[in-house]
Amino acid sequence: MSTLVFSFFWPDTMAFEVLMWTTIATVCAGLLFVIVKKHLLPYVFRRLGEAGFTLFFILTTVFILLRAIPGGPFDADKKLPPEVIANLEKKYGMNDTLWAQYYKHMKGVLTGDLGESYKYVSRPVAGIIKDSFPVSLKLGIYSLIVAYLIGIPLGVFAASKHNTKWDTISMFFAMGGVTLPSFLIAALLILFFSFKLELLPPGLWEGPEYYILPVITLGLRPAAMIARLTRSSALDVIKNDFIRTAYAKGLGYQVVLFKHVLRNSLIPVLTYSGPLIADVLTGAFIVEHIFAIPGMGKHFVMSVQNRDYPLVMGLAMVYSIVLVASNLLVDVFYSVADPRIRLA
Repeated sequence: MSTLVFSFFWPDTMAFEVLMWTTIATVCAGLLFVIVKKHLLPYVFRRLGEAGFTLFFILTTVFILLRAIPGGPFDADKKLPPEVIANLEKKYGMNDTLWAQYYKHMKGVLTGDLGESYKYVSRPVAGIIKDSFPVSLKLGIYSLIVAYLIGIPLGVFAASKHNTKWDTISMFFAMGGVTLPSFLIAALLILFFSFKLELLPPGLWEGPEYYILPVITLGLRPAAMIARLTRSSALDVIKNDFIRTAYAKGLGYQVVLFKHVLRNSLIPVLTYSGPLIADVLTGAFIVEHIFAIPGMGKHFVMSVQNRDYPLVMGLAMVYSIVLVASNLLVDVFYSVADPRIRLA
């Protein structure tokens, strides 16, 4: 039933893949255009150098904290005899000095060898990340598209209808999106669309029709936050003198709203977008767990619980890279949203 309904509204299942790669290509092209036009190449190279030091500091800190936590990766395996545990520790080099382990790991990071997982026997960490990260990336990109397509127009609309019933209704839904937990939204969507209407599958990640519920669940909360930020910022912009000047020049309401008000209201949204992009792209544990999505979210939690040192280090590296890259992306687009900002 769900497949028939979905194919009726979206017959080309490859359109999801096209949408994702088109979004990535558009963002990259826009970023390159801004960097060249604004002469930001020296700034970008400096930030990339700083990112290397940041990544080095994060990995070093995670390495030290993991070794400082009491217990070891094989302490929970009570059925294993001491001889087996000793052989496992020898195999994974845990009997070496901390300096030797640290050197080995950092060398592996530079060469792309992140080691083998302690809990997923004979599985390299790079392979686990390679299998799970694309799923979380796809889920994250679709969720971000939903968040921005809903949040920004809703915020601008609420600001333009300030102190009216439309403003109240818009912010009511935005407040609901912020306060309601993801697991409750997921449960309601599954109950209504999967069991009551039988339109969409309740879980797994096997095709475009499986994407809709988890994408909506993951995208609603960021959409609500973006709507509130956009509304608050737009209300401040509307009161400025240059908006009155724009009206005095004879510009239409829609032109002033979307060309002048919206553009100058995006700074708070861009600031929020840095950590948001990193969080969404690297996977949401609750959403992936509820919908049985084979992404990175479950590994973030389980790797710490299992004391799987190589997997924790690998995931920390991926998250750090995404966070640094998203913040750099946001900083570059600051100058697009507000020409008064110049990145030295």
